[in-house]
Amino acid sequence: MCAIYGFLNYGKKIPHKVLTKLLREISIAAEVRGTDSTGISYVRNGEIVTFKKPKPAHKVHLYFPKETTALIGHNRLTTQGNEKFNYNNHPFEGATNSHTFALAHNGIIYNDKELKHEKQLPDTEIETDSYVAVQLIEQQNIIDGNSIKIMAETVYGSFVFTILRDDNTLFLVKGSNPITLLHFPEYGLYIYASTLDILKNAMKSARFSAECENVKVNTGDIVRIDSDGRISAITFEEVERHYSFNSYRLTDWYEWYGLEKTDEEYENDLLMICGCYGVDREDVELLFEFGYSSDEVEEMLMDHDLFEQAMEEIKTLYQR
Repeated sequence: MCAIYGFLNYGKKIPHKVLTKLLREISIAAEVRGTDSTGISYVRNGEIVTFKKPKPAHKVHLYFPKETTALIGHNRLTTQGNEKFNYNNHPFEGATNSHTFALAHNGIIYNDKELKHEKQLPDTEIETDSYVAVQLIEQQNIIDGNSIKIMAETVYGSFVFTILRDDNTLFLVKGSNPITLLHFPEYGLYIYASTLDILKNAMKSARFSAECENVKVNTGDIVRIDSDGRISAITFEEVERHYSFNSYRLTDWYEWYGLEKTDEEYENDLLMICGCYGVDREDVELLFEFGYSSDEVEEMLMDHDLFEQAMEEIKTLYQR
């Protein structure tokens, strides 16, 4: 579980000091979803600038220039790729003939190794599964809605991607992971984060209040916000395979990548990916509350008959 967040300030009415404070509070509020690293990307003079550190947000000074229109940010909870090596942290940069871009991802991509082989993607020191999304876009040599759509329909896993292009165009790509987008028409400002609670807590801490609209971002949407605030969307096919991991177990995944996980981390990972199996996080938390082990819960995720049986037993106990 990681956090994504950022803004697009097309109105340019908010003082830089206020926007800086708001971003800091959002990044700190987002620590509930990850503290292993913190990073941002923005555009300066037509070029992508990325700053990231293997530290929690409250220990990082997130600076961006006054003229910044759009910014994407990320707090990381490490799954693959040691965060101590900063190149493994988000956001990641990419380039095509016409544009450069930065990408941040919340979720897990399961077929990154297969894609590197099948698509003959270049070798890189970056170990993080998310980077394959950058490479898939680069391989098409264009960064637009269609190239992002192809990427989103190619990767298997749970995801929400945020992508910033060097002309201050922002793309939000929603798979099964959460994102909340708010629009403040009075100020000409969009802000987003993984959850509404993160934004609410941040705005309260920053003492930032104004009338806003909650812009619906549905699973399968690629939302594009231009630098002048125009918003549009296309959809990608949320293919069934995004939710079909029945041949893979997390314990196998740990073994493939040489990871050693504690019981607590195993449990947290199951909570993070349960949406890929069409199961709500709250239901999985309930299973753990009633004493089911991580191995038992994973087996239920892979066998919905077992899952439904367990949930019926829990409901019966509640009624008693």
